Amino acid sequence: MNNVIMRKSEIDGFLTKGDIAYLESLDAMYRKSLEASDRIEKAASDADRNSAEKALADNFKTIGESLESFVKTVGNIHVYSFDTPASEHPIASRIISKLRHIDTKKGEFTYYIQRAYELMFTYIFCRSDLDRKRSIICRTPVDNPCAQYACHRIIDIDDKIHDSVVCVMLRGALLPSMIISKEIEEYSSYGYVTPFALFRIKRNDDKSEKDMEYIMDLDRSFFNKEELEGKDLIFADPMNATGGSLITILKFLEHNNIRIRSVRFINIISALKGCLNIARFKCPFPIDIYTLWLDPVLNSKAYILPGLGDAGDRINGMDIASKSRNIMQLIADYGSEMANLYRDQVREIERVVLEKR
Repeated sequence: MNNVIMRKSEIDGFLTKGDIAYLESLDAMYRKSLEASDRIEKAASDADRNSAEKALADNFKTIGESLESFVKTVGNIHVYSFDTPASEHPIASRIISKLRHIDTKKGEFTYYIQRAYELMFTYIFCRSDLDRKRSIICRTPVDNPCAQYACHRIIDIDDKIHDSVVCVMLRGALLPSMIISKEIEEYSSYGYVTPFALFRIKRNDDKSEKDMEYIMDLDRSFFNKEELEGKDLIFADPMNATGGSLITILKFLEHNNIRIRSVRFINIISALKGCLNIARFKCPFPIDIYTLWLDPVLNSKAYILPGLGDAGDRINGMDIASKSRNIMQLIADYGSEMANLYRDQVREIERVVLEKR
């Protein structure tokens, strides 16, 4: 097999001593949440449960305030719940709570992923340009007393999106990537459909967080090097645990002399360690990490805590280990309505896949 493998030692090497010390302090803080969670699970009475829930809420408030203060010192980590007005926080909290919940099934989970990425797109691309607008003229179905047209003003962000390429780290990242590309198309004054670069990358789940490996299968990756040259790359992955998959791809592109103008990494839930690994990564282009929510720690298997489980499985359903679906099979499993909604994105994905064959 034609694989690129990156090991944990090549990821953590970018962290500063201050980063490591702060991550250790977060682990200590989060242990109180683990204790409270265990008390909730084992509560013998309403009073016991209420006491444990209050302890959990108080500790999460302390952790959140600590994370917000620390992130401000880094610079290129952007957290929705830290940057936006307090009046907008309940929207994000509601979405995250639904995505986290163990009882949220596939259809509802997918719905909230779509809501989350639409919210993140506005946060990243639209908030700073509210005074730059253009008109959209649209024909309505009403034709009495004559054909009806309406005019709407939307934010003009052509200069931010016209050189974008959406990069997919497959499975859980496929639908979010299509959502971002669709948003770009809808905001573009000329209906710009982004090119796609598709990378087949996974973690070695036989490894622990301490010796994790990231494996990119080049035979099952599809991208055009010329379409990446000098472009703004956008990665949309619901979860950022360690940042290892993204860094593996960026190192591969750099090793192959593909010059990138910038990288935006858009997540729903990130662990601080994953954000820091990317933020400290030494490269000749700017990288910005955007996340709807920031979680404090990882467990021994490099899963985010409290996290939301495996986003890929919750969006796409689980694969059989010996028969993992390819990208076109994943799109087919979304169903005709979803494929039709993102028909221009599906067409672009088909193009880049077929060009390699």
